[in-house]
Amino acid sequence: MSKPAPKITAYLKTFCGWSEGVRAIMRKYDLQFEEKDIIKNPAFRWEMEQRSGQSLSPCVEIDGTMLPDISGDEVEAWLTKNGYFEKSEAAADAPTNSACSDEQHEAMARGDFKLPGKIKFLG
Repeated sequence: MSKPAPKITAYLKTFCGWSEGVRAIMRKYDLQFEEKDIIKNPAFRWEMEQRSGQSLSPCVEIDGTMLPDISGDEVEAWLTKNGYFEKSEAAADAPTNSACSDEQHEAMARGDFKLPGKIKFLG
């Protein structure tokens, strides 16, 4: 039996392979979460550092537990281990355990990088 939907806050970078991996897990399981972009809003970076005790991202807080410097794979493992849901063998729509590729870094430098999948904004 799974737990009620978790309250999730994710401190992510706008464009980052690790951050996109966390987003991919949220999409895979259709999890609602609050995204705090630490690049677009430096106050969120400060908040992340205060809450996690370190400066590396992504950091994901789930029901009050901070998971610092974590990959999408690690978020999925933590959620399944802690009984939020059974692990799905369905593929995520983006890599869940990797940095940006060289092509993605070049696209970001040109300003034409597009995120895969859908992004949900909570109102």
